[in-house]
Amino acid sequence: MAKDQRPPLQSTTTDNIPPTTKPTTAKPSRTIEETYQKKTQLEHILLRPDTYIGSIEKHEQTLWVWEDDKMVKRPISYVPGLYKIFDEILVNAADNKQRDPKMDSVKVNIDVDNNLISVFNNGDGIPVEVHQEEGVYVPELIFGHLLTSSNYDDSIKKTTGGRNGYGAKLANIFSTEFTIETADGKRNRRYKQVFTSNMGKKSEPTITKCKNSENWTMVSFKPDLSKFGMICLEEDVVALMKKRVVDLAGCLGKTVKVELDGKRVPPKTFEDYLNCYSDDTKNLSFYRIYEKVSDRWEICVSIADGHFEQVSFVNNIATIKGGTHVDYITNQIANHLVAVVKKQNKYATIKAHNVKNYLMVFVNALIDNPAFDSQTKETLTIKSSSFGSTCELSPDFLKKVAKSDIVKRVMSWVQYKQQNDLKKTDGNKRGKLNIPKLEEANFAATNNSDNCTLILTEGDSAKALAMSGLSVVGQDYYGVFPLRGKLLNVREASPKQLQENAEIQNIKKILGLQHGKTYDNVKSLRYGHLMIMADQDHDGSHIKGLLINFLHSFWPSLLKVPEFVLEFITPIVKATNKKTKSVISFYTMPEYEAWKENLGHKAREFKIKYYKGLGTSNGKEGAEYFADLEKHKKDFVWADDEDGDAIELAFSKKKIEARKTWLRALQAGTYFDSKEKHIPYRDFINKELILFSMADLQRSIPSMVDGLKPGQRKILFCAFKKPIFQEVKVAQFSGYVSEHSAYHHGEQSLVSTIIGMAQNFVGSNNINLLYPSGQFGTRQMGGKDHASGRYIYTRLSPITRHLFHKADELLLNYLNEDGQSIEPTWFMPIIPMVLVNGSEGIGTGWSTFVPNYNPRDIIANLKRLLNGEQMVPMDPWYKWFKGIIQKTTSKETGYTTIGVYEENEDNNSLNVTELPVRRWTQEYKEFLEAASLAGKDKEPFIEEYNAHNDDTTVHFEIIMTADQMNKAKQEGLLKKFKLTTNLSTSNMHLFDANGVIKKYDTPEQILEDFFHLRLDFYEKRKTALLRELGKASLQLENKVRFIKEVVEGTLVVSNRKKADLCAELKAKGYTPLPKEAVLEASVAGAVDHVEGSDETEDGSDSETAEVVVEEKPVAGTASKTIPGTEYDYLLSMAIGTLTYEKMQQLWNERDTKKAEFDELTNTPSKSLWLRDLDGLNNQLDEQDKRDAKDEAERRKQQEKARAKGPGGGRNARKPARKAATKKPAATSAVVIEPMETSANSSMETGNANVPAPKPRGKAAGPKKAPAKSKGKATLIDEDDEEIPSLAERMAKQNLHSMQDDDEIGELEDRLARHNIESSPDQEEVPKKKPPTKRAAAARKKATIISDDDEDEDENDMSDDSEFEVLAAPAEEKKKGGRKPAAAASKPPAAATKKRGAGVAAKTSKETGAGQKLITEVLKPVVEASPEKKVRKMRPSPFNKKSGSVLEKMSKKDDDEEKEEEMVVGESSGEIAAKARPQRANRKQMTYVISDDDEDEEDEDVDDEASEDSDFDDDE
Repeated sequence: MAKDQRPPLQSTTTDNIPPTTKPTTAKPSRTIEETYQKKTQLEHILLRPDTYIGSIEKHEQTLWVWEDDKMVKRPISYVPGLYKIFDEILVNAADNKQRDPKMDSVKVNIDVDNNLISVFNNGDGIPVEVHQEEGVYVPELIFGHLLTSSNYDDSIKKTTGGRNGYGAKLANIFSTEFTIETADGKRNRRYKQVFTSNMGKKSEPTITKCKNSENWTMVSFKPDLSKFGMICLEEDVVALMKKRVVDLAGCLGKTVKVELDGKRVPPKTFEDYLNCYSDDTKNLSFYRIYEKVSDRWEICVSIADGHFEQVSFVNNIATIKGGTHVDYITNQIANHLVAVVKKQNKYATIKAHNVKNYLMVFVNALIDNPAFDSQTKETLTIKSSSFGSTCELSPDFLKKVAKSDIVKRVMSWVQYKQQNDLKKTDGNKRGKLNIPKLEEANFAATNNSDNCTLILTEGDSAKALAMSGLSVVGQDYYGVFPLRGKLLNVREASPKQLQENAEIQNIKKILGLQHGKTYDNVKSLRYGHLMIMADQDHDGSHIKGLLINFLHSFWPSLLKVPEFVLEFITPIVKATNKKTKSVISFYTMPEYEAWKENLGHKAREFKIKYYKGLGTSNGKEGAEYFADLEKHKKDFVWADDEDGDAIELAFSKKKIEARKTWLRALQAGTYFDSKEKHIPYRDFINKELILFSMADLQRSIPSMVDGLKPGQRKILFCAFKKPIFQEVKVAQFSGYVSEHSAYHHGEQSLVSTIIGMAQNFVGSNNINLLYPSGQFGTRQMGGKDHASGRYIYTRLSPITRHLFHKADELLLNYLNEDGQSIEPTWFMPIIPMVLVNGSEGIGTGWSTFVPNYNPRDIIANLKRLLNGEQMVPMDPWYKWFKGIIQKTTSKETGYTTIGVYEENEDNNSLNVTELPVRRWTQEYKEFLEAASLAGKDKEPFIEEYNAHNDDTTVHFEIIMTADQMNKAKQEGLLKKFKLTTNLSTSNMHLFDANGVIKKYDTPEQILEDFFHLRLDFYEKRKTALLRELGKASLQLENKVRFIKEVVEGTLVVSNRKKADLCAELKAKGYTPLPKEAVLEASVAGAVDHVEGSDETEDGSDSETAEVVVEEKPVAGTASKTIPGTEYDYLLSMAIGTLTYEKMQQLWNERDTKKAEFDELTNTPSKSLWLRDLDGLNNQLDEQDKRDAKDEAERRKQQEKARAKGPGGGRNARKPARKAATKKPAATSAVVIEPMETSANSSMETGNANVPAPKPRGKAAGPKKAPAKSKGKATLIDEDDEEIPSLAERMAKQNLHSMQDDDEIGELEDRLARHNIESSPDQEEVPKKKPPTKRAAAARKKATIISDDDEDEDENDMSDDSEFEVLAAPAEEKKKGGRKPAAAASKPPAAATKKRGAGVAAKTSKETGAGQKLITEVLKPVVEASPEKKVRKMRPSPFNKKSGSVLEKMSKKDDDEEKEEEMVVGESSGEIAAKARPQRANRKQMTYVISDDDEDEEDEDVDDEASEDSDFDDDE
């Protein structure tokens, strides 16, 4: 082995002290022998002592020493090597306790004068016998020969300190004299031997006899002080040695008596030993938490002052630098305290090492075969797994630690650190700031800064209003800064949030605020006043409250400074007298309501304008506000600590229960009087901010009656008002809701709510009130994977009107906001929808969670209540969920949902086929992904997994090893693989019918409350319907009489004044039925319907449109009849109704109404409810049938796809596909003209984003004149001929190049995957009259693949335009469906040869390509029989936005495209004549007439049938 070169040794003697003087003569050059030397081990120890005993130089260090019978920590000067050799002898004595538990005495004497140290211990002595292999006595072998030990056999677990065979020999080597004495009672021998000259010399052993009872060992040695640079045993070294003796007493315990210099040391146990440490700085008894975990572990924890301290022992060895045993204990304590601190301050950024700085740990441990970093044994290095025992600290011990002052000190440090971090964002009083959107006051941060005011506005529009005001007051003393929305609630915010919040940083810098500073005045600030300028609505109050909370949290002294916090108020309502133009401003809604009520009917003399936001005011009004600044400026004042308590009550999470009491105490009509100049903070909280808190609560907690929150209720109200029976784009519908229901929040939130009401995947709604057309989200991501509102459509679900009966709407209490009638306080469904779809939310003071329940269970319980029976307890139920929901054994109010899995023992795998409720597929996939990967401190517990999921089903195949499977079974498969979730019914808070929040313990309680309210409403419904039927019957009788008298001439109507005519009608006894009017002031911007019209008839601006008359009174407003309208129901009858037929019809209607009246009179209210419940049950059955059919169709498609094999079956695709499985339209109402439709037909979805049907049509070949038929259009059966693929048809027409093949193939694949066919089949051709041009055109319509409805307008075709059209071939309808055009390879069967046919034949010959000139196409039709007219169309498979294929096709031969037969759709937009637009309501083959709307909608249905259906039934 190669050796390092070292300087030659000076001598080979045992004297290793360097010469004190340098030689005067130069050394001769070294020989090889002098350069490379070999030393004996003894020589090496003396030459390099630091390797064995540590440094032999003096060290200055602060250590614990024994002085005045206690432990004292002070700086000392000592030689580590000297201390170590003493420690080795001491540990040897202690080790004997492990060999002989009977040992009970250790005596240590330190004779400083004679430089003599002796250590005595009783117990088994050293065997006085000759070692057979070494030939020397064992005592000499142990103390006089290196590398001898009894600890070399590591197969034996020992808890002694000896390990390497050096210990006592080192003390011998570094001593001038070393004496070993021992008594071996077993052998009756006493042994004594003396070593001198650093173990270089030894005397012959002296062996004498001893008694059997004598067993002891004593080592005496005189340290070679010259080796340590010492003259005598110094005081510090002796104090340190004495400390080690006391340590030994504590470690050995009460069974061993330890004496020092003939006197027993105080500690008798390790716990007594801890008492030797005291806190002198505070003159208090030493604070400690002690626990003896086991015979091997004794632990104590105390408090350190910012630096971690430890006193630890391993097998009686003092590990002054700690080691793995100390880390093992400390980590348990520190990690527990980290959790405690974070629980108290959840935003504390703290780690275990931060906690350790405040810990002082004492550890006394016995470790099997310990290993250290060096012979000095200062640090234990063995792993904790090899300790031979464990030391899990008890919960009681950790609890005591958590309650100690350690946590307080750590919390103090955390707060100190947070404060320092926050100071980094402090402001100061300096010059101009460069902050975006800040308009600085010219005198800010100057000597006049205390007179400056910073105006904080709610948004940029409010800033614009403030800037208008600055035109009056100037910018010298006023600065403006806009806030971006609501300020953070700093009271519960983390320091990181505060530091990263730009808004808070900007406010601190603009005002010059310094964290933690107490302000008695504003001289040190950049502004002397802070004015809040927010909207006058609830959210504006919240913004003001958040700013006040911000100041109170960090600078409460500023709130006490007079006129520092100001408020700028603006009117929320302005009433303008129509005649005098005088304006009255109202600053709160209660003020306005009181004024309006006092004014009564005179309110109609005023025009009302609502100012919900500051942006409603224009610049002129802003200048007016600031011109009268004293009127609009209010001062917040601090009276006493009650103000601070009020602020804390509103914003602190610690005041939840108090906040509930605060909200319960709210009385109706509470508001702050705007005329007051000064606003106490407590009044602002209790009279203004409380209104926001209540509004927030109402937005978050649903009503028990309808299960809806206000946003959902607005959506349903507008869905009924529009109504949306046809599909409408979600984004457009959200705009409609905002306009017609006074929705004041972000429209994106509204879109999300609409999507949520339409979702129907597992874990969402049991009954979705809106129908999802498009991607509304799936169980993959819990609905978060929904498409944007721009791309998806919705409409009312068919079942919705069976839940919310229209007859109940007459009884509802409709709200009024901004002068318009909006949604009711609550709807009245026939079953409690809050139980059907569940609900959850978090509001001010309360939160709620209601699980979903089975609507059939609810219906059954309601029927039981109607029959006077007891309800059956209900358990949660989620539609489509295939798992188990069972009561939680540990909780009475909880349920556990369990997924479904199947264990395969053959290959150690699990097949998970259902996840628990609200555990989403993607979330579970990420869990399995993490489980299959190895981490830093974890092993993977699965090998791999395979996913076979789709949007509705779950199937994970989890593969494990046998060992992994066994471990998972031991832990529990359900728990290990997270196949359970919990549902709680202990937090069901709902608003009752009176608007009071109430906690329900069971769903049956909710059902009980709902039952009585709903039954009462059935009584009200019956009464209202009887009144309406009576009124309608009376009206019909009067109409019949009126017609009869007009026809007979006894009543002259024409050419008379209305007043005279009304007087005659009154005299003849006609019943006056005047219209009702709402006595409401004229409102700017109102959007309520007038006389039931959808919009205002004139084109006046909506800002100034006045609404005075409504069909029905609005709740909360006074109403009366409109003079002069008593007989309008007679005089407004059309002239065409004055016929005998109409009179007979009205008489029949009167009889019908009377029959209905009689039937309703004899029907009990409970029967009405039972009838509705039966109808709902039928609807649920129908829905189940549709769902089952859809599921069967889905599985059929899956099997078909699997049969095609990988790649989606592209290679297996045939040139033509059969028609899709026919799916009847789902309806529960009267069905007129049932027609089968394709499941994916575009006629079902209108203009929704659905996949385009595969285009069909003739290939471009020579056209032949169609054969004549006998009056019937020919319908080509789909099965008769296969249609060429898209690529083949385009190739024949040369409409694309070779490089387009891939794109076309890809398009065909996409269409094939959607299983899309052409238009739906027709049951029977109407015989009354042949189809009109419009109907014929509708048979073969183009399919539009577009997201934009606006594009449809480009293709509008006038219905009255006449064009020459090609005659369609005629043939009886066949089973496979109809085709408007013949296939390319087969000529048309037959058609009547009129003018169109002749032209077609002629043109075919001339062009040779089967195309028709556009001039011919657009010729007027002369003498063409409508019976034979059929517009021939070729559908466009894609529009101009669908990709490059169409663009290339259209650009290739634009002229040819124009000359070809007319194409309807966007691709035909180039043609001169307008194409017929795609209609959103194509789905008119099945007509739905609601039971309660039948009379009102008959006429509309007829119109729709004539306009939009394929055939006009009326003709």
